[in-house]
Amino acid sequence: MNTTKSEKLFNEAQKYIPGGVNSPVRAFKAVGGNPVFIQRGEGSKFYDVDGNEYIDYIGSWGPHLFGHNPPFIKEALLKAVEDGTSFGAPTELEVKMAKLITELVQSIEMVRMVNSGTEATMSAVRAARGYTGKEKFIKFEGCYHGHADFFLIKAGSGALTFGVPTSPGVTKGNAADTLIADYNDINSVKKIIQQNKNEIAAIIIEPVAGNMGVVPADKKFLEELRNICSEEKIVLIFDEVMTGFRVAKGGAQELYGIKPDLSTFGKIIGGGLPVGAFGGKKEIMEKIAPSGPVYQAGTLSGNPLAMAAGFAALSYIKNNPEVYKSLEEKSSYLENGFREALAEVKKNYALNRIGSMMTLFFTENEVNNFQSAIKSDTALYGKFFSEMLKRGIYLAPAQFEAAFVSTVHTKEDLDKTIQSFSESVSVA
Repeated sequence: MNTTKSEKLFNEAQKYIPGGVNSPVRAFKAVGGNPVFIQRGEGSKFYDVDGNEYIDYIGSWGPHLFGHNPPFIKEALLKAVEDGTSFGAPTELEVKMAKLITELVQSIEMVRMVNSGTEATMSAVRAARGYTGKEKFIKFEGCYHGHADFFLIKAGSGALTFGVPTSPGVTKGNAADTLIADYNDINSVKKIIQQNKNEIAAIIIEPVAGNMGVVPADKKFLEELRNICSEEKIVLIFDEVMTGFRVAKGGAQELYGIKPDLSTFGKIIGGGLPVGAFGGKKEIMEKIAPSGPVYQAGTLSGNPLAMAAGFAALSYIKNNPEVYKSLEEKSSYLENGFREALAEVKKNYALNRIGSMMTLFFTENEVNNFQSAIKSDTALYGKFFSEMLKRGIYLAPAQFEAAFVSTVHTKEDLDKTIQSFSESVSVA
């Protein structure tokens, strides 16, 4: 595989961009080698600057439910561009978008648009603090909620991949208000609440963790979490930035049948453009300025391009309920192919999947929390990743991330991926 242009670009990028990339995991440091620079994407594939073709399973880290450049989203964007890219004033599309989100997700009564998942999660915690009058909150080890200071305590995603779960630059004051519980362990939550009685404003959790690799929460665990929050007057926040509209029309909360007080979204609700949102109970959301005293603002929040792409994506989901059946069939086919390949090469790695998200962990142990995830052999994953890339399969360049299946992955794509997988795990 010729990557001459990518290597030249990466060398140039390192002169002007920290690490040569604008988000750490893109640098390939966790898997070895240098990143390939992408030029364009179409359907289930994208192409680098050297002309190499890849079947893509990161989908811009989740938003491309319909693959790259779907015609209905492209059409919506072109129309929006003709009217203007940004106004800093209200538009009708923002209202339609908010209404559509409340229709699709049962727990959402009001919603505020922001520009990223990080903005959504940090704003949701602020709203919970303002609503309850309490300052501390609980997060779970290995869950990643963006790069706001108070989230970078034993975090997942890039923070986990690069070994900086508690980042320099995060103050002791921020760390003191962030309480860490063990994922899928309700007793760890109960203990923290008992030690901080009437001081906890919120509990935030990825109901399906995607940032220590795909790790679904146990349903009973989430049910108990819901009950505890109701009893203790703690705001329960589901971080569905990754799972929202990805694992089901109503997100992971629909799959589990559990209503959080607040939810955060991103990825798919922007149709591939930068966007985020948080919403939930009206009584909490009305505390947000200008309705209430909890300040939150964003100059480009609800900008017409993101709203146009997002509204097109969510409208497609609303009008085509078979989307998730198709995704499940494709994802199940891929999972079964992987498992058969592992059995043939007599390797017993952990493979977690929920809906169209999955992760192969290079460990023989079941992975259901942070401690079990980090037992994975990351060097072995790096070899596997490189072998897959050579065969034209683009997976996440880090062990602790998710692979995403889209509606446009074909049987031919899946079969090639399974064959490449079989060859790659044999070599790795």
